[in-house]
Amino acid sequence: MRKLIAIGLGGLIAATSPAQAASPADAEAKLSRALEGRVAGEPVKCINLRQVRSTRIIEDTGILYDAGSTLYLNRPRAGAGSLDAWDTLVTKLHSSQLCSIDTVQLYDTASRVQTGVVFLGEFVPYRRAE
Repeated sequence: MRKLIAIGLGGLIAATSPAQAASPADAEAKLSRALEGRVAGEPVKCINLRQVRSTRIIEDTGILYDAGSTLYLNRPRAGAGSLDAWDTLVTKLHSSQLCSIDTVQLYDTASRVQTGVVFLGEFVPYRRAE
């Protein structure tokens, strides 16, 4: 059975206007702020989407999946340059898990036009340091 999951970003991210494209240094700084106080674990191939509370796009870099006490960072194998804070993530699933072999389509929130596709990589879990 195929499931279609749309994860709207709405107020979850501080967006910049399209004219202000984030530099790689800006994106990495935003990512380090989001992961502050957390320690990376061993990468995993799949995450359970039932545990994911929200997502956050780090422009041109990756996707953060918030699963409560753990944040999972996915740096796509391809298509990361398409990631934009104004986009909505749409994923076609074959199970309740999102895996590194899956793709995510990106749609502009305002126009509802597809803006890109990303091919997911492994998910790196980040947990609070003890």
